[in-house]
Amino acid sequence: MNVVALLEKYFPDPYSFKIILGHSRKVADKALLVARNLQGTEVDLTFLEEAALLHDIGVCRTAAPKFGCHGSEPYIRHGIIGRDILDQEGYPHHALVCERHIGVGLNIDDVRSQGLPLPERAMAPLSLEERIVCFADLFYSKNPEKLGREKTIENVRSDLAKFGGQKVGIFKDWLKEFNYL
Repeated sequence: MNVVALLEKYFPDPYSFKIILGHSRKVADKALLVARNLQGTEVDLTFLEEAALLHDIGVCRTAAPKFGCHGSEPYIRHGIIGRDILDQEGYPHHALVCERHIGVGLNIDDVRSQGLPLPERAMAPLSLEERIVCFADLFYSKNPEKLGREKTIENVRSDLAKFGGQKVGIFKDWLKEFNYL
């Protein structure tokens, strides 16, 4: 799979392409580092890197002008849009990573209680690779002024705390799972 060519197809504007590729490359590098540090666990590194590079492909169809994207969809939908794109491109496993990478994952209660414009279904990472991409993504912003700057664990906790203690708890579990403490 030529991941860069696929991203170029959906981000033809050089500005948005630079932001998405820059962010996704940082996420992929961190995901690979996390995976390589796991002892006694097999991780499909090729899939992990591809999925990390493609996890935000759905941003291309959202109204995210800060990232050079001028679509009509709300930004929160970029995960399910990415799933649709990658399903259509013939990459169903990569597509699931797109859908399941928002925050530490979304559940039906999140969708209902927050009134999110999303399908009422569980969209939380299930596989090890999905969890690793989701975890790595928490450390990097797509904000052009912060692109490439890694957040601290405390910054990530603080960001997640806005969505409740359960989300912070999931992150804490991942810190342990990925030997990150």
